[in-house]
Amino acid sequence: MQALGLVAACAVGGACAALAAVVMPRTRRLALRVRPYTVVPRTALGLTPDLTPVKSSGGAVGGLFGPPLRAAIGRMARGVEHRGDEHLARTLRQAGLADVTPDEYRVRQLVEGALGVAAAGAAVLVLTGAPTIALVAAVAGGTIGATRCRRRVERAVTERAGRIRLELYTINHLLAMHVRTGAGPIQAVQRIVDRGQGIVVEELGAVLTWTRRGIGEAEAFRRAAELTPEPSAARTYQLLAAGVERGADLGSALLALSEDMRDSRREELHKQAVRRRAAMLVPTIAILAPIMLLFIAAPLPSVVLGNR
Repeated sequence: MQALGLVAACAVGGACAALAAVVMPRTRRLALRVRPYTVVPRTALGLTPDLTPVKSSGGAVGGLFGPPLRAAIGRMARGVEHRGDEHLARTLRQAGLADVTPDEYRVRQLVEGALGVAAAGAAVLVLTGAPTIALVAAVAGGTIGATRCRRRVERAVTERAGRIRLELYTINHLLAMHVRTGAGPIQAVQRIVDRGQGIVVEELGAVLTWTRRGIGEAEAFRRAAELTPEPSAARTYQLLAAGVERGADLGSALLALSEDMRDSRREELHKQAVRRRAAMLVPTIAILAPIMLLFIAAPLPSVVLGNR
């Protein structure tokens, strides 16, 4: 009877919320209208502009039950992912997932962990029928499922950094060419963004967007240097920031940085070639060495014991 009463109360509450949403729809949030006027004051105070998108709550039902449900899931997800919001947001941006918030990432990680617990526990319980072994398997499956999302993000960061290294050599030469023809750092970046494509172009485009929203040019380049996953790109952005502030010889500095990148890339390829050459010897040794030992050891009994 108590369960039926609870279900009836929930049904009545849902019906009332739906009726209220139809009769009196929620007013539009003012955050989208007020936010453009807060960029300049926040920048003047030394704060970063609030550039996170404002999402709809999904109506009256979403506004009533959504926040407590998201808060509960967020507390559970924080037990799986202990990194702070700022560090996690930077990592997601470096992985090319800037549209994913830290809370959404934690919820995904929690869901994958829960699926790992359910799948591993159910499979082992059906196969063995031992609850203890199933519990251990569920814990292992939850750990694997929770860390799978992190490994995927880390792999995306590594791949993105590799693509930036490949693109940055050409971008630095183009920037040096534009700077030597009389363009400033922002003008050179604008020309590259208008005509180019790629991850480095996207990061330079973000710098232009930040400058249009009130952030200083040098500060925008330094912010890009903090957010990029590639140290060579960070050095380039720091160099552009120094060029904006001090008017340094950017052309020669960019070319020298490109030469350093080419040398480091050559050394990296040489090390990879050595490692792959050594890896190619492993199957040869593993297959041929036992056969050679058998051929060597086969006549030993006849030599030691005679022709018997």
